[in-house]
Amino acid sequence: MSATAVPLPGDPPGGRRAATVWGVGVAVYFVAVIFRTSLGVAGLDAADRFDVNASALSTFSILQLLVYAGMQIPVGLMVDRLGTKKVLTLGVILFTVGQLGFALSPSYGTALASRALLGCGDAMTFISVLRLGSRWFPARRGPLIGQVAALFGMAGNLVSTVFIARMLHGLGWTATFAGSSAAGLVVLVLLLLFLKDHPDGHEPPPAQHAGSAFVRKQIAESWREPGTRLGMWVHFTTQFPAMVFLLLWGMPFLVEAQGLSRETAGELLTLVVLCNMVVGLVYGQVIARHHAARAPLALGTVGATALLWAATLVYPGDQAPMWLLITLCTVLGACGPASMIGFDFARPANPPERQGTASGIVNMGGFVASMTTLLAVGVLLDATGDNYRIAFSSVFVLEALGIGQILRLRARTVRRERERLVASRVEAVHVPA
Repeated sequence: MSATAVPLPGDPPGGRRAATVWGVGVAVYFVAVIFRTSLGVAGLDAADRFDVNASALSTFSILQLLVYAGMQIPVGLMVDRLGTKKVLTLGVILFTVGQLGFALSPSYGTALASRALLGCGDAMTFISVLRLGSRWFPARRGPLIGQVAALFGMAGNLVSTVFIARMLHGLGWTATFAGSSAAGLVVLVLLLLFLKDHPDGHEPPPAQHAGSAFVRKQIAESWREPGTRLGMWVHFTTQFPAMVFLLLWGMPFLVEAQGLSRETAGELLTLVVLCNMVVGLVYGQVIARHHAARAPLALGTVGATALLWAATLVYPGDQAPMWLLITLCTVLGACGPASMIGFDFARPANPPERQGTASGIVNMGGFVASMTTLLAVGVLLDATGDNYRIAFSSVFVLEALGIGQILRLRARTVRRERERLVASRVEAVHVPA
């Protein structure tokens, strides 16, 4: 039995009410991902609209991810202290205003500011949804609940690759982005009406907040756990190849470097999203039943991703064959589910009152890697005259760094989990009937 499968005192019961409340939180995350990834299918349009080069174009996503990554630990602390509903409400307001502002921006500078605002609101969603799941569902459901939440996020990405792309072609820039911002108002109403932080009778114990001392303690104790650090590096190493591809550089790579039409490139981006959704369900089920599969799945995904990128970039000739591009996009679809494994290392390593902070640390990893790679690809494209082979080789540097850290922390994390499992069993035996 895994550590997360041990019944915990006061474990939430789950059920239909839990699914409804959690579903509202997931709807918020769904809309946030639509807004976050809408630039991925509009990169070429944005370059024309604001008359910018590759480096300036990558700044849109870099700034958005910089804000997102920088907000992760503060958001985790906010969730632990204020609760899910308040943080999600603020997040919805910010990312809706950001999406609307992006639609109406008359210049590159105001568009950048709008994406930063959007990134700030987006940063408040996923950690809140993870916290909501841990408050409403039993701990043993954690891996599957996390993967399902990510699946709905990828469904938001699918909306971007399919519907936003078509709307841009048919309606134009302003109507597309302004119209999509209405989805933010819809989920805001649902959130205010139906979301609740925790079930009745499962209120968390009041935390002893002591200003900066509390903040330092939360961060230090979360970071001290090897499971938190391992989770961060798993997230760092697995998420960014697909994130960079979907968020900005996939469409230009497929169109400009591989000579595909926008329609065909959009179909390949859609394939990444669809594979992500399927693999997420598989990974969630496997990890829920076999906790020891976490590290092998993460490392296997990284290895397969590196192999397919290498094969695509070194393929002789100007363009890779379609079968290889399809295989690459299929494997990239496993990156998102693999990144969720990071939370499955951090979750059992931290008590409920630190879950938000620990999740923030983990979630920061992948977005720091994505931001770094987005910048590296943009700079290398400008420096090499749009040589995508050299630009995308930066992926291997970060993967090598992450694999080294995963291997370093893996044994220590497993040992700590076993110690906790033994302690939990001893405690259960001595609890009076």
